[in-house]
Amino acid sequence: MKKIYIYASIALLGLGISSCKKELTQNPYNAVNSEDAFKTPDDFSNALRGAYAAYRSTTNFAVYYGGQDGGAMASTPDILADNLILNQQGRKSQQTFFDFKYQPNNTWDLWGNAYAVILRANFILANIDHLGAGDFKNNIQGEALAVRALAHFDLLRTYAKSYTSATDADLGVPYVTSTDPNALPARDPDKKCYDLVVADFEKAATLIGADNGVGRMDKAAVEGLLSRVYLYMGQWQKVVDAATSAINTAPDANKLADTVEFPKIWLDASERDVLFKVKILDGDNVQIGVGYEQASPAGVKAEYSPDYALTLLYTTTDTRKRSYIGQTVLNTVKYNYIKKYFGRAAGAANVVDFKVIRMGEVYLNRAEAYYNLTKPADALADLNTLRANRYSDDTPGAETGQALYNAIQLQRRLELAFEGARFFDIKRLNLPVQRSSFGDKADGSGIAASVKTVPANSKLFELPIPLAETNANKNIKQNDY
Repeated sequence: MKKIYIYASIALLGLGISSCKKELTQNPYNAVNSEDAFKTPDDFSNALRGAYAAYRSTTNFAVYYGGQDGGAMASTPDILADNLILNQQGRKSQQTFFDFKYQPNNTWDLWGNAYAVILRANFILANIDHLGAGDFKNNIQGEALAVRALAHFDLLRTYAKSYTSATDADLGVPYVTSTDPNALPARDPDKKCYDLVVADFEKAATLIGADNGVGRMDKAAVEGLLSRVYLYMGQWQKVVDAATSAINTAPDANKLADTVEFPKIWLDASERDVLFKVKILDGDNVQIGVGYEQASPAGVKAEYSPDYALTLLYTTTDTRKRSYIGQTVLNTVKYNYIKKYFGRAAGAANVVDFKVIRMGEVYLNRAEAYYNLTKPADALADLNTLRANRYSDDTPGAETGQALYNAIQLQRRLELAFEGARFFDIKRLNLPVQRSSFGDKADGSGIAASVKTVPANSKLFELPIPLAETNANKNIKQNDY
């Protein structure tokens, strides 16, 4: 008989799991049988906190939702795209990604971090029937399903083809629902994985509570994330339905932020607009902003600066420009830098919460879906709602046709810049990465990117699976490099 243990050294939710043979009569001194770890409501609440905590976990200097030198959702997807330029006075962190020279032994280990999240969620789900029927059980189960779905979705958009370019035979990732420590799962088909993500999110939406507080998912967050997944799948009416539900059911504190409230979001001084975020405390030692910049008495040293072409797209009356982009002089040279993760008004530098899904995105998801459903008036209404809450001098737009679509995509780029969306948006739309010829200095001069174009559907849109994983699991087929 095999027993699974959760080790106390990792707060009863460790990444290491083990088995023991039948003749052993004592549990390991630093472990607890998983069946004994999930008995009371408090046990499940603690386990769920551990699952959320894994979203900010670190392996090999790589962070899932955070910002470090080995890769992170806050920085890497923008570094891989056209929003940023490598700053020559920085430390050249993540330059292999910026130059598209990543290899299996030098890649973003989102893989390990995401499967740690999945394992913790699966332990909860495997033991969920230890709870009595009722709202508490439903909510815990809904959150665990949503946590698992989000991690699998992030893996898919990182390591697999876009849904709309994939065939039925193209590989996704292993969709893991087991806690078996001996399992060596193979990659499931890409489109099957998307269906499983949707199934987990849809079930979660029927179970989860309406307001679980800051740092936890609730019904509006799940519906907002569903609108994102459906957008990637091109299922337009489902995008509209999920986005509408998110907009209607979000707690008042999380409704769309206006121009006054919006800058406070990035100081963690307001929850407006934020449907779900990963809480990062000073003591967690996850400095989300380090991947972009470090302050010093001589000025701010930027790792990456916003591309000058991007800065020109923001007007002076756009609250996002003031919230996202700062300017500094370092060694007599003027640079722009990303100040979105600079830190709270008080506390450790570069430490803020990571905003996973915001109301601004939900409106843009629905606007794009309405456009593709040939409902331009509805698309324009959502676009104008967003713009009215971002520009201090806004007047309603009247775009039609291609101009309307272009305006939606422009606002998406401006809204979600430096939040881990740009590379994935280019990928899902089956477009090329096309960088500008501007350099790293504030006026666009300086040294430009050495790689300016990645063709649409290039193999470079599928990051290599970490070598440690393919070495450990013979059933994992590496991406083609």
